[in-house]
Amino acid sequence: MITALLLMLVGLTAGISGSLVGLGGGFIVVPALTFLFPGMLPAHLSGTSMAMLLVNSLSSTAAYARQQRIDYDAALRFAAVSIPGSILGAVLVGKLTGGMFFTGFGCFLAFVSVLLLFKPKQPLRWPLPPTVSRTIVDGKGERFEYAYHRPTGLLISFVTGFLSSLFGVGGGSLMVPTMTLLLAFPPHIAVATSMLQIVLSAACSTVTHGLLHNIDWFKVLFLAPGALIGGQLGARLARKLPAGALMKVLAVMLLIVAVRLIMK
Repeated sequence: MITALLLMLVGLTAGISGSLVGLGGGFIVVPALTFLFPGMLPAHLSGTSMAMLLVNSLSSTAAYARQQRIDYDAALRFAAVSIPGSILGAVLVGKLTGGMFFTGFGCFLAFVSVLLLFKPKQPLRWPLPPTVSRTIVDGKGERFEYAYHRPTGLLISFVTGFLSSLFGVGGGSLMVPTMTLLLAFPPHIAVATSMLQIVLSAACSTVTHGLLHNIDWFKVLFLAPGALIGGQLGARLARKLPAGALMKVLAVMLLIVAVRLIMK
């Protein structure tokens, strides 16, 4: 009973935090499962997290769709190249030892946390000129105009799909910073668009992990309800809370978890 409640709490926390900043909830679930169930294999950690992440991202995406802040064209194109990467990551995670997995995941989280902590206030000047211009008007009438270099987005999407499936985290942990820093996406559009991309790549990754028997469905049964509720709450809170402060807090949390995993 206590284990079930802990898993639901982990799912709720992952759903809220993942949806709030568009990173997906895997960066909460994988470390939590690692500490709660020390004997879980890396492949089962990734597979179980991805199955929960699919539920979380579906819930969040539905909320963002109602807000009309998703760039569907970018999300579908990015997902088309991230899906092959996610399948490759699901296949290769079974070949990692525990030490390799935890060290790699810890370094990955440390990189993301540093990226969030020292994120410039303005997008970086990318040497390649924009190839796509977009205009989006959300449900409240707010207008967003931006332009980005699509090939860069596609390349990073493939890498993101691979790493997200390998470690069982949401691809938003790389895509959101990339979209805001290198591709000049407005933060709110980047978060919403990233969540739809996560849905599509997480679905393929979850199927692959399922076929490889990497998913602990019993744990998913208790993680999923919390993630479903948390996804809705996070998307609503994202409209009211200061994103900058949340990113800083999240970055510090990620850095602490990263050090613990590397030491493990």
